[in-house]
Amino acid sequence: MEFVALDFETANADMSSICQIGLVHFKDGSLQEEWKTYVDPEDFFDEINVSIHGIDETTVKGAPIFRDISNRICSYLDNRIAVCHTHFDRVALNKACERYSLRMPTCTWLDSARVTRRTWDQCAYRGYGLGNVCAILGYQFAQHDALEDAKAAAFVLRAAIEKTGMDLQAWLHRVEKPIGFPDQSYKISQDGNPDGAFYGETLVFTGALQIPRRMAADMAAKIGCTVADGVNKKTTMLVVGDQDVKKLAGHEKSSKHRKVEKLIAEGSQIRILRESDFKELVLLAENK
Repeated sequence: MEFVALDFETANADMSSICQIGLVHFKDGSLQEEWKTYVDPEDFFDEINVSIHGIDETTVKGAPIFRDISNRICSYLDNRIAVCHTHFDRVALNKACERYSLRMPTCTWLDSARVTRRTWDQCAYRGYGLGNVCAILGYQFAQHDALEDAKAAAFVLRAAIEKTGMDLQAWLHRVEKPIGFPDQSYKISQDGNPDGAFYGETLVFTGALQIPRRMAADMAAKIGCTVADGVNKKTTMLVVGDQDVKKLAGHEKSSKHRKVEKLIAEGSQIRILRESDFKELVLLAENK
């Protein structure tokens, strides 16, 4: 059994703005190597991101830019199984490689969130976020530190392997199949594909999108998201039009955007995405 678990923290809603990388390499059940580095994103730090991970301009002063460490990342991931908890880290890596015109590592991806949903019944359709899963399993870690998150994702995967007796190759096939653990007591207000990679997420759009919002809503529902008109405490994802992110650069955000940031400050786990990153998530989820 050999895999590399990784995690990225970003400076703002642009997922290419990687500011910290954490990575752990496991082989035959034991930790071989771990690596963490700050990264200069060459971009602004949004105060909401800083409030989550505590990284700002002063933290990354003198740190390498992504281009300077991409070869090292590839050396860890090439021809190996890369593990991340949900597709977000995979998209961040892809976006950063695109930004600097670099190649993506040639690896096989395994989403530990999809593994979680097929291992523990209570996490099949909700509560499969890394923090909650680790709380259930009794694993303590400092969330939103990239290395700590990477170690946590690795722990979850290894716990699933131990519980089910399935090896990595078996899991690569299993995550392509339906979850099979429907929780009939869990009610949702809008339909989302129960077997979608993001079933259980509640998503809200804001700002001017490049595609019709109805089409965007259909795309979100297809991969399992509940699409809501407004932001509330059930919201887990906010998709912001790309032009809004670039134009506002952290200022004069929409009322939905501001409300989400207020909820995050109060402890809600909500991820803010650009429209282009949302589309990338849809493509990855549909091609699983």
